[in-house]
Amino acid sequence: MVCDEERTPPLAQGKKLVIVESPTKMRSIQGYLGDDYEVLSSVGHIRDLADKKSIPADKKQAYGKYSIDIDNDFDPYYVESDRGKKTVTELKRALKGADELLLATDEDREGEAIAWHLLETLKPKVPVKRMVFHEITKDAIRAAVENTRELDLALVDAQETRRILDRLYGWDVSPVLWFKVQQGTSAGRVQSAATRLVVDRERERMAFVSASYWDIATLAAADAGGSFSARLARVDGAALARGTDFDDTGSLRKAVVVLDEQAARELAAAIEAAGTASVASVEAKPGTRSPKPPFTTSTLQQEAGRKLSMSAKHAMSVAQRLYEKGFITYMRTDSTALGTQAVQAARAQAVQMYGDAAVPANPRTYRNNAKNAQEAHEAIRPSGETFRTPAEVGGELDRDEQRLYDLIWKRTMASQMSDAKYETTTVTLAVDAGGRRAEFTASGTVYTFKGFLEAYEEGRDEKRNESDAQDDQSLPALSVGDVLTLSDVEPKGHATSPKPRYTEASLVKALEEKGIGRPSTFASIIDVIINRGYVVKRGQALIPSWLAFSVVRLLEQHFPDLVDYDFTAALEDDLDAIARGEQSRVAWLKEFYFGSDAHVGLRNIVDNLGEIDARALNSTPIGDVAVLRFGKYGPYLEVADPENPEGEPRRVNIPEDLAPDELTPAKAQELIDAPVAGDRVLGENPANGKLIIVKDGRFGPYVQEIDPPAEEEVDPETGEVRDAVVETPAPKKRGTKKVAAPKPRTASLFKSMSVDEIDLDTALRLLELPREVGIDPESEQMITAQNGRYGPYLKKGTDSRTLSSEQQIFDITLEEALAVYAQPKYGARAASSALKEFDADPTSGKPIKLKDGRFGPYVTDGEVNATVPRGEDAMEITFERAVQLLADKRAKGPAPKRTTRRTTTKKAPAKK
Repeated sequence: MVCDEERTPPLAQGKKLVIVESPTKMRSIQGYLGDDYEVLSSVGHIRDLADKKSIPADKKQAYGKYSIDIDNDFDPYYVESDRGKKTVTELKRALKGADELLLATDEDREGEAIAWHLLETLKPKVPVKRMVFHEITKDAIRAAVENTRELDLALVDAQETRRILDRLYGWDVSPVLWFKVQQGTSAGRVQSAATRLVVDRERERMAFVSASYWDIATLAAADAGGSFSARLARVDGAALARGTDFDDTGSLRKAVVVLDEQAARELAAAIEAAGTASVASVEAKPGTRSPKPPFTTSTLQQEAGRKLSMSAKHAMSVAQRLYEKGFITYMRTDSTALGTQAVQAARAQAVQMYGDAAVPANPRTYRNNAKNAQEAHEAIRPSGETFRTPAEVGGELDRDEQRLYDLIWKRTMASQMSDAKYETTTVTLAVDAGGRRAEFTASGTVYTFKGFLEAYEEGRDEKRNESDAQDDQSLPALSVGDVLTLSDVEPKGHATSPKPRYTEASLVKALEEKGIGRPSTFASIIDVIINRGYVVKRGQALIPSWLAFSVVRLLEQHFPDLVDYDFTAALEDDLDAIARGEQSRVAWLKEFYFGSDAHVGLRNIVDNLGEIDARALNSTPIGDVAVLRFGKYGPYLEVADPENPEGEPRRVNIPEDLAPDELTPAKAQELIDAPVAGDRVLGENPANGKLIIVKDGRFGPYVQEIDPPAEEEVDPETGEVRDAVVETPAPKKRGTKKVAAPKPRTASLFKSMSVDEIDLDTALRLLELPREVGIDPESEQMITAQNGRYGPYLKKGTDSRTLSSEQQIFDITLEEALAVYAQPKYGARAASSALKEFDADPTSGKPIKLKDGRFGPYVTDGEVNATVPRGEDAMEITFERAVQLLADKRAKGPAPKRTTRRTTTKKAPAKK
């Protein structure tokens, strides 16, 4: 084993120690700085606010509730993580003998705070300088060494204020949710506002009333050839209704003609009978389109979602890797500005690829709307004095890195290119339809100069009533008075649509527009609300759960300020003011927590909540049909018995894939009226005479063995049915232990089985599981076949092996089972101990291996295991990516161990 002394020796006299955040960055920078410097990594934060168990007894009174001394200017109590302690020990050892310390963490609030924590913990006795850079290239790193600065304590104050604010908010509000909504729920300063955004959109969709309207489409052809599509726009001079003419209640916003189906078909028949149309007008308008600015953190997340179908979290992870490998500039920035070097590189490459006309005479500049200049001073762009094309870097990047680099390169190039020029022609056709004047319109756009569109065109989010828009098409040369032939006259029915659900891209855009959170936190915000179960993804759409409705309802009723969009945005502005040194951290926290004349204060809200009706919070009326309730095991419909309103209401399960806006009163009635699945008697168990029934429970369908009902007795004299005789048990003696009645045998149905099709024989076989396959002649242990949480498997003692199908549980023979055990565990893919092997991890000094486990591929250095995230191809994992995964896992620390406490009640001694 390699000891710490061997792994991190003190630096030689005269060397300078540079501390960065990540191991990947460490190796790149070391190569640029040379032997006079030693570059080490802090692997992110080394310490954080303590949890309640980590606070010493003598500090419990002051720091015990939040790890913050509220009465002493909100003084935080920090502790080093287990991984942080190890890192600090290595850094202190390396600092011995160094003549200078350079703190080279990222130039944002988090990076500045990490540098400050390192300074507070290491307590160096040598000069300390702050080294900052925005790209990892040789020139940028050398320039950073020569242009150091002092630590920016205003940025540190802003990060610390944000951390304290989030702790106070979460630890005061979350317990209210635990007791009134559900255990495990949480509230957060930005996550709650983001959840409310998604819930509000679903509420709009639930309240939306669809309106129907009809129009007519046709094909028009000129004598010279070339047909094009046109749509009915006006009837007798009055405009025809479009989807945008209706509001969310289904009412018209203005006076237009609304055709129903009958009127549309009659008018279409008259138009078809006319057969021709004359050109009433031809209007051509020139136009220009300008390129979008280069990427900021927010716009990169949006475009990666639209064009590459990447989640915000995944996009930022890939961008982080590109930055640390030196391919792009810093990826957390609000700025849309490019430095002179980048502008020259983009313009030169555009001219080289598309000609001199591809760039305007003067470089383009973009207005920076960021309120705070604390982020990186440049937009996200390819690094270096000249940009490497995607083809030139293809062999050095994995698939996702290649795709994202291509997107960044194209956007940067296009941002410095010329405007696109086009001409839009609109043609109006007039038809005499049996005495009525019907006017059709058609539009066509022709680009006379593509400009920046040669390189890149921004994606767009889904919009309402997109079917109303006419597709751009090529129109033939037409003049007023030309007669055209009409064909394929078709009446079409339409229905207005509600606002589309948020996608990750559109939610990021909404968060930025409302000023909720910072762009660098958007990915983690979305990740949190999905992991908490407040939001689920269906394709790209974000759908709120009924749990989110209950949480948001409680916050709106009892913590209205904390989920108010303007209030949340104002908090961000205040944090920015602290970062600029314009506001005091302590004064601001006192006002937020204790209140002022203008603000109630979190403490006052929590202390004066009053009574909260948990049942009302978790109830949503579905018209007059039923009430949706959210309980311990999820949502269900509660339906009162019309014959006994005061009796126990009936419960109806809700399908898991049913979105809230799809639970209309009609759908609720359909669920109520549906025949109850389950509770079907399959037959009698011949072995013991008990009944076998199949039921559909909250956790899925299952079969159960129950006692048959008592038989009715008939009085031989009167012929009347009398109740079965029930023997009265003897009175229980004092001191005897109560014996619980045996639970009925149950067994879940396989995934391939259905409640309606299962028969008695299959149910009996399920109840007999696990099935004994036979005894292993070598170990003399019984092999059983059974079904579990992760599917069918064999078990021999503590050794289990996965089966390929559920049917094998019933069919597999002893010989086949022994053959399965003869194979390497987890199948042929694990025949080798590792799928890939890499060099030693810089932190542990041990070789890294890529392995395939029961729950998927993972990387390990023998000490730490890190799962390969979903969506990443395990075989494309590089050494740098493996190091990053392990570093991220170490930063999280070990999973908390579950401990079961046994409480014993001491018996009081007998009185003398």
